[in-house]
Amino acid sequence: MGTFGRRGSKSGLAPGTLVHVGEKKVEKVIIRVLAYNNEKIIEKELDSVEECLEFKGQSDINFWINVDGLDRVDVIEKLGNYFNIHPLTLEDVLNTGQRPKTEDYDSYIYTVLKMILLDAEKEEIIIDQVSIIIGPNYILSFQERQGDVFDPVRERFENPASRLRKSGVDYLAYSLIDAVVDNYFLILEHFGDEIEYLEEGLVIQPRPEILKTIQKYKRDMITLRKSVWPLRELISGLQRVESNLIKENTRFYLRDVYDHTIQVIDSVEDFRDILSSMVDIYLSSISYRMNDVMKVLTVIATIFIPLTFIAGVYGMNFEYMPELKWRWGYPAVIFGMTLLAVTMFIYFKKMKWV
Repeated sequence: MGTFGRRGSKSGLAPGTLVHVGEKKVEKVIIRVLAYNNEKIIEKELDSVEECLEFKGQSDINFWINVDGLDRVDVIEKLGNYFNIHPLTLEDVLNTGQRPKTEDYDSYIYTVLKMILLDAEKEEIIIDQVSIIIGPNYILSFQERQGDVFDPVRERFENPASRLRKSGVDYLAYSLIDAVVDNYFLILEHFGDEIEYLEEGLVIQPRPEILKTIQKYKRDMITLRKSVWPLRELISGLQRVESNLIKENTRFYLRDVYDHTIQVIDSVEDFRDILSSMVDIYLSSISYRMNDVMKVLTVIATIFIPLTFIAGVYGMNFEYMPELKWRWGYPAVIFGMTLLAVTMFIYFKKMKWV
């Protein structure tokens, strides 16, 4: 079912009505918490939403609650009620067709972006919506499926001297966004290698399979472009937001992510231009090969036109035709036809037509 078909399930409902718009991508909702400060770190998987309350009342500790799976609306609703999240925000979390954006709700900041993963076996990109809610001492993140690009961030928590352990949750939010953007570079590096391989095949021997692959990559670039372009506005919004939840030193790091986003956008645009030019090269190569074939066939046909004329004349078998009764007539005609064909070929060669 397409995106518009899934959105049709919300038709006529009041704003803030919680309905999951998307596909079910996990068997069960998984809730994980990572609580930390300078002295300790706690990481575990929760059996119920109620366990989150254990961390909510602790002001001396920061914590990150991550939810994998969005089809259990009751889980999302309970979590939203515990942290006083606006129903419109929860509605956006459950709607997986969101455009990357930033919204300031005073008591928290809501951001949504697209995490892109690569299925190496199928050579396909997987887009997963990630919603991040930044509170005073907590981060709530929601993903469509299990598996993400945040493992390097989790590993950094193991180091007591890590900036993550010493900074607030705004720096953690920056780190999560930065991990998503860094993964874009890995995806683009993969596409860069594949496009370079395609270019070599295109020059050596253009085949219809190459054209299909080029078209697939062009669609992938369009998908990447839709995910990356709004991300620039998202990060710019986080830099400008007038909220105490984003500290001044974190804004400097966000500026660095903004620069990385511009680089990703430039790379996507470059790849789109290269793929478009590769289609033109493919069509030109096919046309050039066709012209070569037609040129050879034209030369052959041109050589055989006078030979066919001679053979036609001497094939009429009139009684009083010259040399018809001559003993050497047949060898003479064959020799003359051969000489004419060789002469024409040498002339075409000299004129560089073959």
